[in-house]
Amino acid sequence: MGKSLGARFDAYDRVDEAPPATSPPMSAPPAAAFAPPDPGFEARVRASFARQGAMRTIGASIGALSPGYCAIELVPRTELSQQHGYVHAGIVATIVDSAGGYAGFTLFPADSSVLTVEFKLNLLAPAQGERLVAEGFVVKCGRTLTITRGEVHGIVGGRRTLVAMMQQTLMTMHGRADAPGT
Repeated sequence: MGKSLGARFDAYDRVDEAPPATSPPMSAPPAAAFAPPDPGFEARVRASFARQGAMRTIGASIGALSPGYCAIELVPRTELSQQHGYVHAGIVATIVDSAGGYAGFTLFPADSSVLTVEFKLNLLAPAQGERLVAEGFVVKCGRTLTITRGEVHGIVGGRRTLVAMMQQTLMTMHGRADAPGT
């Protein structure tokens, strides 16, 4: 009883210690973690991504793809920046939304499409670097709703700095194939 609450919490909340500047790379889920119902998922996801005018406009590309995982890469340029020269938060949100969406889409039936229902984004550091990598990971894939998480890292000289974190809910649009005009 002799200790104050402040002293008790000091051991857990060390304000004098800065968090690490970089985070370790996230890894894709083991291939056995998810079994995609569509063996042609990779071609279907890549074709869908190629139809996205937004991804083409900002210069984003798929870096890696496996069941329940998608990485989208972007080389920052002036046209994507905000007033301080960092990549605009809207661009960061765009690439991590797509990374999570396509991670989920890898696990959807061939005759379905994906739609983001909601996402929450925390911006943790200025978005800068030689390139940005947005990674999407499926947490739980259900019949209608799928939950993903995402991270965006700025890469400089091989060092990864965590820029943003996301949690996302996706909807499987059954019977509505992901194709132009549908």
